[in-house]
Amino acid sequence: MDKTYNNKAWFLVLPVFVLVALSAIIPIMTVVNYSVQDTFGNNQFFWAGTEWFEDVLSSERFWNSLSRNLLFSFIILSIEIPLGIGIALCMPKKGPWVPVCLVMMALPLLIPWNVVGTIWQIFGRADIGLLGHTLDVIGVDYNYTSNIFDAWVTIIVMDVWHWTSLVVLLCYAGLVSIPDAYYQAARIDGASKLSVFRFIQLPKMRGVLIIAFLLRFMDSFMIYTEPFVLTGGGPGNSTTFMSIDLVKQAIGQFDLGPAAAMSLIYQLIIILICYVFFTVMSHTGSDKPEQGAGE
Repeated sequence: MDKTYNNKAWFLVLPVFVLVALSAIIPIMTVVNYSVQDTFGNNQFFWAGTEWFEDVLSSERFWNSLSRNLLFSFIILSIEIPLGIGIALCMPKKGPWVPVCLVMMALPLLIPWNVVGTIWQIFGRADIGLLGHTLDVIGVDYNYTSNIFDAWVTIIVMDVWHWTSLVVLLCYAGLVSIPDAYYQAARIDGASKLSVFRFIQLPKMRGVLIIAFLLRFMDSFMIYTEPFVLTGGGPGNSTTFMSIDLVKQAIGQFDLGPAAAMSLIYQLIIILICYVFFTVMSHTGSDKPEQGAGE
C-alpha cells in the first residue's frame, strides 16, 4: 500500500525555520563575518582572511584555556556519570517516596547558574560561609580565592552538586522503563545484582546515558557563569576557561576579530568531540549478541 505524503505539513514547520534563522543562523554568519575582517571603528572593515584563526591557534593563551576545559570536563564526567548511575539505582521504583526523591533531585536544577555561583561564593568564605568557617575551625587551610587547588576543588564540587541530578533523573527514567519480565527472568536464572546491572540495566540505559554524557560534556565544556561568579577566572588564570577567555577578549578587550575566530573554533571543537562521543557510544556493544543475565 503506497504512502501518501501531505506536503502542506511543511508550512507548519516553516515558523520554526524562520525562528532558527533569526536566533542562530544570522548571529553565526555575523560572527563569521567578524572572524575574517578587521575594523578600526566607524563601521569600516578590512579583509583579514585567516589571520585571526592563525593568531588564535598559535596563541599559548588559547591552548592553556583549552587544556583547562578538557581537564575540567574529564573530571566532571568521571564523577557525575558513575555517581548519577549509583544514585538512580538506589532510588525507589515504586511507593510514596518516589515523588519525594524526584523533587529532591530536581531542586538543584531549578537554581539559576549565577545564583549557584553566588551561593558557593558565600558558602566557601571563611568569615561568613559555613564550609569555609568549618574548614578553618578544624585547621584546614582553605581559600578558593588564592589557592589554585582549592579553587578547582570548589568549582568541581559546585558543578557536581548542581548537575549530578540531571544524570540521576535521566538514568532513573531509563531504569523504570525496563520491563519487569527481565528481572523475573534474572531471578529464575539466579543472576547476581552485578550480573543484572551488567546485562540488563546498563544496556537498557545506553540511550539515556548517551544523552546524559553529551549534555554534561557540552555543559561542562561551555561552563561560564558559575566559575566567573565564584572566582572570576582566578587565582591568576587558573580557572579561566575558554568561555571566560572569550568574553574577556570580545567585551573586555574589544578584540572582535580574534574573539569571533576563537568562538568558531570553540564551536567546532564541541561539535567534533560530541560527534566522536556519540558515534563511539552508539556503536559500543550494538554489534554484540545479547547474553543471558545469569552468565
